[in-house]
Amino acid sequence: MTFPVVGMVGGGQLARMTHEAGIPLGIRFRILSDTPQDSAAQVVADVTVGDYRDLAVLRAFAAGCDVLTFDHEHVPTEHLRALEADGVVVRPGPAALLYAQDKAAMRVRLAEIGAPCPRNRIVAGPAEVTAFAESVGGYPVVLKTARGGYDGKGVWIVRSEAEAAEPFRAEVPVLAEEKVDFVRELAANVVRSPHGQAVAYPVVESVQVDGVCDTVIAPAPELAEELSARAQQLALTIARELDVVGHLAVELFETRGADGTPGILVNELAMRPHNSGHWTMDGAVTSQFANHLRAVLDLPLGDPRPRARWTVMANVLGGDYPDMYPAYLHCMARDPGLKIHMYGKDVKPGRKVGHVNTYGDDLAQVRERARHAADYLRGTIDE
Repeated sequence: MTFPVVGMVGGGQLARMTHEAGIPLGIRFRILSDTPQDSAAQVVADVTVGDYRDLAVLRAFAAGCDVLTFDHEHVPTEHLRALEADGVVVRPGPAALLYAQDKAAMRVRLAEIGAPCPRNRIVAGPAEVTAFAESVGGYPVVLKTARGGYDGKGVWIVRSEAEAAEPFRAEVPVLAEEKVDFVRELAANVVRSPHGQAVAYPVVESVQVDGVCDTVIAPAPELAEELSARAQQLALTIARELDVVGHLAVELFETRGADGTPGILVNELAMRPHNSGHWTMDGAVTSQFANHLRAVLDLPLGDPRPRARWTVMANVLGGDYPDMYPAYLHCMARDPGLKIHMYGKDVKPGRKVGHVNTYGDDLAQVRERARHAADYLRGTIDE
């Protein structure tokens, strides 16, 4: 019996969990990993250690795969185009992935399709930042490197022209955006297959701490039904217009107009399984990882509906408690319904080393259970 080989570029935790989702389907999995110690490289049998920035390495890796997909957006666009020219099936393709790699290109394309975004402009130096700030009502404004940032890296909130000098030292294009006075951050996760089938997960609330996702609540509490539907439709439209194949996370700002009218603005795009969808591993009929695999293999997509009224995901960040395993005894005994997902990473302060999922009918209790487990595993509480 022959099953397809999925090649995933990147050996991080997203690849690890995608591989896990493919095991029941008998999908054969290959990983191109930076090191043998990477999260997915610890559990996947077929691992190539190499540099994804080397086209020769990519070509050799792709030769044994039926389809190529990714756990990050950093593979050079020109390399992906070369692979497509070689006949490699790349999903999402470089024409779509560009808009997750390049924030400036993303803003231009989203404007073309009418997606609501913060006001923005490419700027060449601090003086142009000041001119942009004046056009949007003054400082502060947000500066982002057009490529390469994640988890708060490559993003600055600047309050003066003097503060605006730092982002330009890297000598890469810088995007200026208005600082949005938002109510909260949301995420709309959708999955789209090559033949156009698409599914939408419930819109979630994403709570950030120091630029890093801390907690995700599914569905977003007290989100108006009309606004939820609008966010889902926006994400589906973006997936279609950009020809995304696989999972797309649309990170959003929820806003309020001067008259109290609710709205949404697109913050970022990610074309891969995403932290805001980790709750689906235990809280949805079909997880984001399983549906991403189905999509890149052009299989029928699975049911995205939630299994419980509420699901809460809390990231486990590294702290001063390097050996987390003994903490399982307390967490599992205290909460038999708790789901723990660890990534096999060395524990370092502030590093995402795992996440926990809880679910149930009482949101306050579900949130407390997730927060307690994440904090106990991290070592910030001991009871």
